[in-house]
Amino acid sequence: MRIPCLALLLLLCVTLFCQQEIQHYIFFNIDRERIKEKSFLQEENIAGAQLKYTWRELETAYDNYDFSAIHADLAYLTSKGKKLFIQIQDVSFDTAILVVPDYLLADDKYGGGAAIQYLTDETDNIIRQDGYVARRWDEAVQERFARLLVKLGEELDGKIEGVNLPETIVGFGETGKLYPTGFTPERYREAIIQQMEVLRNAFPTSVVIQYANFMPGEWLPWDSQGYLERLFQFAREHNIGMGGPDIKIYKKAQMNHSYRFLKEYAAMIKTGVAVQWGNYAEINPKTGKEVTIEEIYAFAMDEIGLDYIFWCTQEPYYSTSLLPFLNREE
Repeated sequence: MRIPCLALLLLLCVTLFCQQEIQHYIFFNIDRERIKEKSFLQEENIAGAQLKYTWRELETAYDNYDFSAIHADLAYLTSKGKKLFIQIQDVSFDTAILVVPDYLLADDKYGGGAAIQYLTDETDNIIRQDGYVARRWDEAVQERFARLLVKLGEELDGKIEGVNLPETIVGFGETGKLYPTGFTPERYREAIIQQMEVLRNAFPTSVVIQYANFMPGEWLPWDSQGYLERLFQFAREHNIGMGGPDIKIYKKAQMNHSYRFLKEYAAMIKTGVAVQWGNYAEINPKTGKEVTIEEIYAFAMDEIGLDYIFWCTQEPYYSTSLLPFLNREE
Protein backbone atom coordinates (compact mmCIF):
# COMPACT_ATOMS: atom_id res chain seq x y z
CA MET A 1 0.00 0.00 0.00
CA ARG A 2 2.96 2.33 0.39
CA ILE A 3 3.41 3.08 -3.32
CA PRO A 4 -0.26 3.96 -4.02
CA CYS A 5 -0.32 6.19 -0.94
CA LEU A 6 2.82 7.97 -2.06
CA ALA A 7 1.38 8.45 -5.54
CA LEU A 8 -1.81 9.86 -4.01
CA LEU A 9 0.21 12.27 -1.90
CA LEU A 10 2.18 13.44 -4.93
CA LEU A 11 -1.04 13.94 -6.89
CA LEU A 12 -2.49 16.00 -4.06
CA CYS A 13 0.63 18.17 -3.92
CA VAL A 14 0.55 18.76 -7.68
CA THR A 15 -3.16 19.64 -7.50
CA LEU A 16 -2.60 22.14 -4.72
CA PHE A 17 0.33 23.66 -6.61
CA CYS A 18 -1.73 24.06 -9.77
CA GLN A 19 -4.50 25.81 -7.79
CA GLN A 20 -2.26 28.73 -6.94
CA GLU A 21 -4.26 31.67 -5.64
CA ILE A 22 -4.88 34.54 -8.03
CA GLN A 23 -3.34 37.85 -7.02
CA HIS A 24 -5.72 40.79 -7.34
CA TYR A 25 -4.46 44.18 -8.53
CA ILE A 26 -6.44 47.32 -9.22
CA PHE A 27 -5.74 48.78 -12.66
CA PHE A 28 -5.86 52.53 -12.06
CA ASN A 29 -4.57 53.24 -15.56
CA ILE A 30 -3.10 56.77 -15.62
CA ASP A 31 -5.21 57.86 -12.61
CA ARG A 32 -2.24 57.13 -10.42
CA GLU A 33 -3.26 59.46 -7.60
CA ARG A 34 -6.04 56.99 -6.77
CA ILE A 35 -3.58 54.67 -5.03
CA LYS A 36 -4.24 56.84 -1.95
CA GLU A 37 -7.91 55.85 -1.74
CA LYS A 38 -8.84 54.16 1.54
CA SER A 39 -11.06 51.58 -0.18
CA PHE A 40 -7.99 50.35 -2.06
CA LEU A 41 -5.46 50.57 0.74
CA GLN A 42 -7.53 48.91 3.44
CA GLU A 43 -8.54 45.85 1.42
CA GLU A 44 -6.14 43.03 2.36
CA ASN A 45 -7.11 40.87 -0.61
CA ILE A 46 -5.80 43.51 -3.03
CA ALA A 47 -2.10 42.86 -3.56
CA GLY A 48 -1.36 46.18 -5.20
CA ALA A 49 -1.86 48.54 -8.11
CA GLN A 50 -1.21 48.28 -11.81
CA LEU A 51 -0.28 51.73 -13.12
CA LYS A 52 0.36 52.94 -16.65
CA TYR A 53 3.32 55.09 -17.69
CA THR A 54 3.87 56.27 -21.27
CA TRP A 55 7.14 56.07 -23.15
CA ARG A 56 6.81 59.81 -23.74
CA GLU A 57 6.81 60.70 -20.04
CA LEU A 58 9.58 58.26 -19.14
CA GLU A 59 11.95 59.46 -21.88
CA THR A 60 11.35 63.19 -22.09
CA ALA A 61 14.13 63.73 -24.65
CA TYR A 62 16.77 61.59 -26.34
CA ASP A 63 18.49 59.59 -23.56
CA ASN A 64 16.90 61.84 -20.93
CA TYR A 65 15.02 59.52 -18.59
CA ASP A 66 12.67 60.49 -15.80
CA PHE A 67 11.41 57.67 -13.60
CA SER A 68 10.53 59.89 -10.66
CA ALA A 69 6.79 59.19 -10.96
CA ILE A 70 7.37 55.44 -10.74
CA HIS A 71 9.71 55.81 -7.76
CA ALA A 72 7.20 58.02 -5.96
CA ASP A 73 4.32 55.61 -6.58
CA LEU A 74 6.47 52.64 -5.56
CA ALA A 75 7.58 54.32 -2.33
CA TYR A 76 4.00 55.18 -1.37
CA LEU A 77 2.61 51.74 -2.14
CA THR A 78 5.45 50.01 -0.32
CA SER A 79 4.83 52.15 2.76
CA LYS A 80 1.23 50.92 2.75
CA GLY A 81 2.09 47.25 2.24
CA LYS A 82 1.02 47.20 -1.42
CA LYS A 83 2.92 46.12 -4.54
CA LEU A 84 3.40 47.89 -7.87
CA PHE A 85 2.88 46.42 -11.34
CA ILE A 86 3.74 48.83 -14.16
CA GLN A 87 2.55 48.95 -17.77
CA ILE A 88 4.81 50.73 -20.26
CA GLN A 89 2.57 52.27 -22.92
CA ASP A 90 3.71 52.75 -26.52
CA VAL A 91 0.24 52.76 -28.07
CA SER A 92 -2.85 54.97 -27.83
CA PHE A 93 -6.42 54.50 -28.97
CA ASP A 94 -7.14 58.18 -29.55
CA THR A 95 -5.57 60.26 -32.32
CA ALA A 96 -5.32 63.19 -29.89
CA ILE A 97 -2.86 61.19 -27.78
CA LEU A 98 0.75 60.52 -28.73
CA VAL A 99 2.73 58.36 -26.30
CA VAL A 100 6.15 58.27 -27.99
CA PRO A 101 8.89 60.90 -27.45
CA ASP A 102 9.00 63.95 -29.71
CA TYR A 103 12.45 63.12 -31.08
CA LEU A 104 11.02 59.98 -32.70
CA LEU A 105 8.40 62.03 -34.49
CA ALA A 106 10.84 64.66 -35.71
CA ASP A 107 13.64 62.49 -37.10
CA ASP A 108 13.23 60.69 -40.45
CA LYS A 109 15.56 58.02 -39.10
CA TYR A 110 12.59 56.67 -37.13
CA GLY A 111 10.08 56.79 -39.98
CA GLY A 112 7.85 59.16 -38.07
CA GLY A 113 8.16 57.20 -34.84
CA ALA A 114 4.54 56.07 -34.74
CA ALA A 115 1.93 54.79 -37.17
CA ILE A 116 -1.73 55.67 -37.25
CA GLN A 117 -4.21 52.89 -36.57
CA TYR A 118 -7.63 52.41 -38.15
CA LEU A 119 -10.95 50.82 -37.42
CA THR A 120 -11.94 49.13 -40.69
CA ASP A 121 -14.65 47.01 -42.19
CA GLU A 122 -14.07 43.52 -43.63
CA THR A 123 -12.56 44.90 -46.85
CA ASP A 124 -10.32 47.44 -45.08
CA ASN A 125 -12.42 50.47 -45.83
CA ILE A 126 -11.62 52.98 -43.10
CA ILE A 127 -14.40 53.64 -40.61
CA ARG A 128 -12.30 55.96 -38.46
CA GLN A 129 -8.78 56.62 -37.28
CA ASP A 130 -8.06 54.78 -34.06
CA GLY A 131 -4.96 56.16 -32.34
CA TYR A 132 -1.22 55.62 -32.79
CA VAL A 133 1.21 52.79 -32.15
CA ALA A 134 5.00 53.03 -31.99
CA ARG A 135 6.70 51.53 -35.04
CA ARG A 136 7.62 48.39 -33.12
CA TRP A 137 8.78 46.60 -36.28
CA ASP A 138 11.22 49.41 -37.18
CA GLU A 139 14.73 48.52 -35.99
CA ALA A 140 15.66 52.11 -35.14
CA VAL A 141 12.53 52.59 -33.05
CA GLN A 142 12.91 49.16 -31.51
CA GLU A 143 16.44 49.97 -30.38
CA ARG A 144 15.24 53.09 -28.58
CA PHE A 145 12.42 51.24 -26.80
CA ALA A 146 14.85 48.49 -25.81
CA ARG A 147 17.12 51.10 -24.26
CA LEU A 148 14.20 52.41 -22.22
CA LEU A 149 13.46 48.92 -20.91
CA VAL A 150 17.11 48.36 -19.97
CA LYS A 151 17.22 51.67 -18.08
CA LEU A 152 14.00 50.82 -16.25
CA GLY A 153 15.36 47.42 -15.30
CA GLU A 154 18.55 48.91 -13.90
CA GLU A 155 16.53 50.99 -11.44
CA LEU A 156 13.46 48.88 -10.75
CA ASP A 157 14.14 45.17 -11.19
CA GLY A 158 13.33 43.29 -8.02
CA LYS A 159 11.71 46.37 -6.48
CA ILE A 160 8.44 46.24 -8.39
CA GLU A 161 6.26 43.16 -8.56
CA GLY A 162 6.21 43.19 -12.32
CA VAL A 163 6.08 44.98 -15.65
CA ASN A 164 3.92 44.36 -18.68
CA LEU A 165 3.90 45.59 -22.26
CA PRO A 166 0.68 46.45 -24.15
CA GLU A 167 -1.36 44.21 -26.40
CA THR A 168 -0.05 42.97 -29.73
CA ILE A 169 -3.08 43.76 -31.86
CA VAL A 170 -2.59 46.65 -34.31
CA GLY A 171 -5.21 48.40 -36.43
CA PHE A 172 -3.79 48.09 -39.92
CA GLY A 173 -6.49 45.94 -41.48
CA GLU A 174 -5.85 42.57 -43.08
CA THR A 175 -5.44 43.11 -46.82
CA GLY A 176 -2.13 44.94 -46.59
CA LYS A 177 -3.25 48.16 -48.24
CA LEU A 178 -3.13 50.00 -44.91
CA TYR A 179 0.18 48.52 -43.73
CA PRO A 180 2.69 51.23 -42.73
CA THR A 181 6.11 51.42 -44.39
CA GLY A 182 8.24 48.41 -43.55
CA PHE A 183 5.47 46.50 -41.83
CA THR A 184 4.76 42.83 -42.50
CA PRO A 185 3.13 40.32 -40.14
CA GLU A 186 6.33 38.25 -40.14
CA ARG A 187 8.54 41.21 -39.27
CA TYR A 188 6.07 42.26 -36.60
CA ARG A 189 6.13 38.79 -35.02
CA GLU A 190 9.93 38.85 -34.83
CA ALA A 191 9.90 42.37 -33.40
CA ILE A 192 7.54 41.34 -30.60
CA ILE A 193 9.73 38.33 -29.81
CA GLN A 194 12.81 40.55 -29.67
CA GLN A 195 10.93 42.95 -27.42
CA MET A 196 9.98 40.10 -25.09
CA GLU A 197 13.58 38.96 -24.86
CA VAL A 198 14.81 42.46 -24.03
CA LEU A 199 12.15 42.80 -21.34
CA ARG A 200 13.11 39.52 -19.71
CA ASN A 201 16.82 40.37 -19.74
CA ALA A 202 16.14 43.83 -18.34
CA PHE A 203 14.03 42.42 -15.49
CA PRO A 204 15.55 39.07 -14.47
CA THR A 205 13.89 39.17 -11.03
CA SER A 206 10.53 40.93 -11.35
CA VAL A 207 7.63 39.29 -13.18
CA VAL A 208 7.45 40.24 -16.86
CA ILE A 209 4.32 39.88 -18.98
CA GLN A 210 3.71 40.52 -22.66
CA TYR A 211 0.06 41.22 -23.48
CA ALA A 212 -0.74 39.19 -26.60
CA ASN A 213 -4.36 38.99 -27.69
CA PHE A 214 -4.32 38.84 -31.52
CA MET A 215 -1.65 39.01 -34.20
CA PRO A 216 -1.99 40.65 -37.62
CA GLY A 217 -1.92 38.31 -40.59
CA GLU A 218 -3.90 35.45 -39.07
CA TRP A 219 -7.32 34.69 -37.63
CA LEU A 220 -7.71 31.53 -35.59
CA PRO A 221 -8.67 28.82 -36.02
CA TRP A 222 -9.38 29.17 -39.75
CA ASP A 223 -6.27 31.04 -40.86
CA SER A 224 -3.35 30.11 -38.62
CA GLN A 225 0.17 31.26 -39.49
CA GLY A 226 1.55 30.33 -36.08
CA TYR A 227 2.25 33.96 -35.12
CA LEU A 228 0.45 34.07 -31.77
CA GLU A 229 1.40 30.51 -30.92
CA ARG A 230 5.07 31.29 -31.52
CA LEU A 231 4.94 34.10 -28.96
CA PHE A 232 3.68 31.69 -26.33
CA GLN A 233 6.30 29.11 -27.26
CA PHE A 234 9.02 31.72 -26.90
CA ALA A 235 7.56 32.82 -23.57
CA ARG A 236 7.73 29.28 -22.23
CA GLU A 237 11.30 28.85 -23.44
CA HIS A 238 12.45 32.09 -21.77
CA ASN A 239 10.30 32.22 -18.62
CA ILE A 240 8.24 35.18 -19.81
CA GLY A 241 4.69 35.77 -18.63
CA MET A 242 1.80 36.27 -21.03
CA GLY A 243 -1.56 37.97 -20.75
CA GLY A 244 -3.75 40.59 -22.31
CA PRO A 245 -6.49 43.14 -21.99
CA ASP A 246 -10.09 42.13 -21.38
CA ILE A 247 -11.77 39.23 -19.68
CA LYS A 248 -14.77 38.66 -21.93
CA ILE A 249 -16.47 35.49 -20.79
CA TYR A 250 -16.73 32.85 -23.53
CA LYS A 251 -16.21 35.47 -26.26
CA LYS A 252 -15.46 33.39 -29.34
CA ALA A 253 -12.65 35.53 -30.74
CA GLN A 254 -10.73 35.53 -27.45
CA MET A 255 -11.47 31.85 -26.81
CA ASN A 256 -9.89 31.00 -30.19
CA HIS A 257 -6.87 33.24 -29.61
CA SER A 258 -5.40 34.41 -26.31
CA TYR A 259 -7.56 32.40 -23.88
CA ARG A 260 -6.77 29.18 -25.68
CA PHE A 261 -3.03 29.64 -25.32
CA LEU A 262 -3.17 31.12 -21.83
CA LYS A 263 -4.97 28.03 -20.58
CA GLU A 264 -2.54 25.72 -22.39
CA TYR A 265 0.55 27.45 -20.98
CA ALA A 266 -0.79 28.46 -17.55
CA ALA A 267 1.11 25.75 -15.70
CA MET A 268 4.40 26.73 -17.35
CA ILE A 269 4.46 30.56 -17.26
CA LYS A 270 3.03 33.47 -15.31
CA THR A 271 -0.27 34.74 -16.69
CA GLY A 272 -2.20 37.92 -16.08
CA VAL A 273 -5.21 39.55 -17.74
CA ALA A 274 -6.88 42.92 -17.16
CA VAL A 275 -10.59 43.42 -16.63
CA GLN A 276 -10.92 46.61 -18.62
CA TRP A 277 -13.57 49.21 -19.32
CA GLY A 278 -16.73 47.56 -20.60
CA ASN A 279 -15.87 44.05 -19.41
CA TYR A 280 -18.18 44.31 -16.38
CA ALA A 281 -21.11 44.97 -18.72
CA GLU A 282 -20.49 42.00 -21.04
CA ILE A 283 -23.32 39.51 -21.51
CA ASN A 284 -22.55 35.99 -20.34
CA PRO A 285 -23.68 33.80 -23.29
CA LYS A 286 -24.38 30.91 -20.92
CA THR A 287 -26.93 32.90 -18.91
CA GLY A 288 -28.01 35.65 -21.31
CA LYS A 289 -27.50 38.14 -18.50
CA GLU A 290 -24.91 40.73 -17.60
CA VAL A 291 -21.84 39.01 -16.26
CA THR A 292 -21.16 39.06 -12.52
CA ILE A 293 -17.86 39.55 -10.70
CA GLU A 294 -18.15 35.99 -9.43
CA GLU A 295 -18.48 34.70 -13.00
CA ILE A 296 -15.49 36.70 -14.18
CA TYR A 297 -13.40 35.31 -11.35
CA ALA A 298 -14.53 31.71 -11.95
CA PHE A 299 -13.82 32.07 -15.65
CA ALA A 300 -10.34 33.43 -14.91
CA MET A 301 -9.68 30.43 -12.66
CA ASP A 302 -11.21 27.63 -14.71
CA GLU A 303 -11.03 28.71 -18.35
CA ILE A 304 -7.79 30.72 -18.40
CA GLY A 305 -5.82 29.79 -15.30
CA LEU A 306 -4.47 33.16 -14.20
CA ASP A 307 -1.86 34.22 -11.67
CA TYR A 308 -2.92 37.89 -11.80
CA ILE A 309 -6.15 39.77 -12.43
CA PHE A 310 -5.90 43.52 -12.99
CA TRP A 311 -9.37 44.90 -12.18
CA CYS A 312 -10.36 48.29 -13.64
CA THR A 313 -12.28 50.95 -11.70
CA GLN A 314 -15.33 51.38 -13.93
CA GLU A 315 -18.32 52.49 -11.89
CA PRO A 316 -20.71 51.52 -10.51
CA TYR A 317 -19.20 48.03 -10.73
CA TYR A 318 -15.96 48.84 -8.92
CA SER A 319 -17.56 50.20 -5.76
CA THR A 320 -20.80 48.22 -5.62
CA SER A 321 -19.64 44.82 -6.87
CA LEU A 322 -15.87 44.35 -7.06
CA LEU A 323 -14.75 45.75 -3.71
CA PRO A 324 -17.41 43.82 -1.74
CA PHE A 325 -16.46 40.65 -3.65
CA LEU A 326 -12.78 41.05 -2.84
CA ASN A 327 -13.63 41.77 0.78
CA ARG A 328 -15.31 38.39 1.18
CA GLU A 329 -13.22 36.38 -1.33
CA GLU A 330 -11.11 33.76 0.46
